Amino acid sequence: MFDKLRSYFQTDEELPPEQEERIRKLEGIIGTSIDNPFIYIRALRHRSTLVDDKFSSIDSYERLEFLGDAVLDLIITEIIFDLFPNKNEGFLTKLRAKLVKGDTLAMYAKNLELNDLMLLGERVRGQGIEQSKSVLSDLFEALVGALYLDLGYKPTSQFVRNVIQELVDFDQIINSLDNYKSMLLEFAQAKQMEIPTYAVISEEGPGHDKTFGVEVYVDEKPIAQGKGKSKKEAEQHAARKALEILQ
Repeated sequence: MFDKLRSYFQTDEELPPEQEERIRKLEGIIGTSIDNPFIYIRALRHRSTLVDDKFSSIDSYERLEFLGDAVLDLIITEIIFDLFPNKNEGFLTKLRAKLVKGDTLAMYAKNLELNDLMLLGERVRGQGIEQSKSVLSDLFEALVGALYLDLGYKPTSQFVRNVIQELVDFDQIINSLDNYKSMLLEFAQAKQMEIPTYAVISEEGPGHDKTFGVEVYVDEKPIAQGKGKSKKEAEQHAARKALEILQ
């Protein structure tokens, strides 16, 4: 199956000089030599080029992105499974989701400067497509897919591990795993909603043992309420309930 996938990209054509330069830069990013450059050219080709250069509908990075998504999930799973031997499935699932979400993959691509290597169609140049988080996320997954087809699993895994080691602050991510206020903020931003706000709506009990009630608003609408022994705890509970309602 793997050989059949690789053969799909084999060709006797020669790369134009401009594309050869892209491959040399990509080899520097990957940290190893490339066997089949045509796989990577496809991984860098945005769908906007298809009309200009008369490619077929499957000649952009989208198929490689599909493959890279699956390969990346497995590699990230192996990484965190080894790094956190005493953590349960719930923790690992949430951590993996943080490491492979679109914003994070876009950050990887941006730091690797993959946006500078992307092939764009004439009509969309200058429109900022190469800065789009969704495009950058897809581009990183396509590169992983290309690496897997060209060099196999081990070099691909090593590349991803190098990226994770260089760019990921695990302490920061872990501290945010159960931070429902941060999760609600991320959700609201992703949906282009206004920043959530919180208001204390009740205080019960004596001064040394108060219970606070907090309501959270999204787009200036009350969404959920939470209670806690501190305002921060009550806000976290309200944010958790709001996520359950909105998602």
